Amino acid sequence: MKLDDYELELLDLVDKTNQFEQVDNYKQVIFEAKMMAKNHLNKVRNINIRLSEADITILKCKSIEANIPYQALVSSLIHQYATDKIQLHI
Repeated sequence: MKLDDYELELLDLVDKTNQFEQVDNYKQVIFEAKMMAKNHLNKVRNINIRLSEADITILKCKSIEANIPYQALVSSLIHQYATDKIQLHI
């Protein structure tokens, strides 16, 4: 996973400090933090977009080839673009 400058700075600060104190109920705190992160990362939101019939037909054909629903294909493409795994070639 690629970390941005802010995340790298946070990791550096954590490495340099010795001022951490363990809380009595740390297992509960860790569990709650994991649940909050999971809930945040798994949130899904519907959007409406307009696509040409030709593009939808092509997407559906490609999704059949990949053996996944075309909505999942579109979602995957958007996710890959949003996380800089693919780039637009304009």
